[in-house]
Amino acid sequence: MLATAWSTTLLGLETHLVRVEVEAARNVPSFELVGLAEAAVRESRVRVRSALAQLGVDLSECRVVVNMAPADLRKVGSGFDLAIACATLAALRKIPEESLAGIVFLGELALSGKIHVLRGVLPQLMGAREAGMRKAIVPHANEGEAAHVTGVDVRVAGTLGEVLSMLKGERELPRANTCIELETLASHEDMSDVRGQVGAKRALEVAAAGGHNVLMIGPPGSGKTMLARRLGTVLPDLNEEEALEVMALQSVAGLLTHGRGGASLPRTRPFRAPHHTSSEGALVGGGDPLRPGEVSLAHRGLLFLDELPEFRRGALEALRQPLEDGIVTVSRVAAKATFPARPLVVAAMNPCPCGHYGDPNHPCVCNVDRHRRYRARISGPILDRLDVHVVLPPVELSCLRGARQGERSEVVRARVVAARERQQQRFVSGLTHATLNGAISASDVEKVCALDAEGERLLRRSFDRLGLSARGLGKVLRVARTIADLAGSDAVRSPHVAEAIGARALDRETRDAA
Repeated sequence: MLATAWSTTLLGLETHLVRVEVEAARNVPSFELVGLAEAAVRESRVRVRSALAQLGVDLSECRVVVNMAPADLRKVGSGFDLAIACATLAALRKIPEESLAGIVFLGELALSGKIHVLRGVLPQLMGAREAGMRKAIVPHANEGEAAHVTGVDVRVAGTLGEVLSMLKGERELPRANTCIELETLASHEDMSDVRGQVGAKRALEVAAAGGHNVLMIGPPGSGKTMLARRLGTVLPDLNEEEALEVMALQSVAGLLTHGRGGASLPRTRPFRAPHHTSSEGALVGGGDPLRPGEVSLAHRGLLFLDELPEFRRGALEALRQPLEDGIVTVSRVAAKATFPARPLVVAAMNPCPCGHYGDPNHPCVCNVDRHRRYRARISGPILDRLDVHVVLPPVELSCLRGARQGERSEVVRARVVAARERQQQRFVSGLTHATLNGAISASDVEKVCALDAEGERLLRRSFDRLGLSARGLGKVLRVARTIADLAGSDAVRSPHVAEAIGARALDRETRDAA
């Protein structure tokens, strides 16, 4: 007899429905699986056979053929076990075939019949909903994330026996707990912890308000890392849509805490700080199956690249596409996947290899060639994609001992939220397709970032003096628009342009060195 069940597979964050067809009959014993299945899927034959045996279903005298359609779609992961087992039971007439209709089955089986936790359940359920499926059975351990998917009747099960009883009509499986909470992680960090560095704090406020990538240049101990870790405290919380995007990426990467109540929607924006020895694959994604990299795991949050010149050249250059487009495409021989990647990038570096260039208290020991080679590790295209450059001076003792604390994060955050609301209003009105100034397209820059006459003259003088590229010019205009938003100004005026030009520190240094 032939029976059909439904499951899903993930390629990146893209979900594809998979039709699992099983034909079972008394014949020469065998268990065949076809349909472009990778190794973990092919191994399901052993797991399914053993799990069914625990229920008293003996396949030793049966010929079982499993076809996974569409045949040209690569099937990845062990989540098909439950669908294969249920379709096999229907093919053997242990359960009515109609009991499988309209249900998506997700779960890896243990030899004992227990259903194990899976990666990527949240995006798979969201994709199944978009495909028109309205009911699903998932592992009990995935209940926390599955509960956040609306529009699908999600049931949870701990064993294959529980699913069998439900399909026979003997019992109902419990629904995934639909109590959706947004989780805020307590943080004792505050922007006022950083003494001095008024210019750097202002630059980070502008970056937070407009979603601009920022580069901090300063000697060791000047507060670069401290500032980066506190930038998240001035950013608005994630809304529900953003939180679901973040959780979906964490689910695929296996970073969620599983179990009942163990996967609340996050309110705090993610913060990722990869080591400078990280490979290209670690930054942009890779592996088999394809997993998101650090730039995607920081989506909607912060990606801190400390010691920027120490990263491998290839790893940095791989960030060009996500920094420009907000997505990253990972291609391998057998698969291709696209992940969202729109973090706020905060990069930090020393001014030279020894770290003391320009420090009056510590003489620099680097010669001119060594200094030039150090700066050359960051290519022009990468530098162009960092909107704001800020130089941090060495911290004076007077700032560290008894100095008055600066503004608290909540005060700065209020200004950031107000500036973002102005940007949101332009998006709603249709003036731009971007919700943040940092993502304004080249075609929208002129109308959104129109300057007054004095600002236009200042920009023209600075363009030649700094040797700005076309992309660099666009960055200056976008940053100026954000500075105007922070000031509550509808027009972009010359003081806003002047501050934006001042935020291109490396452009000035490069021009002066030439």
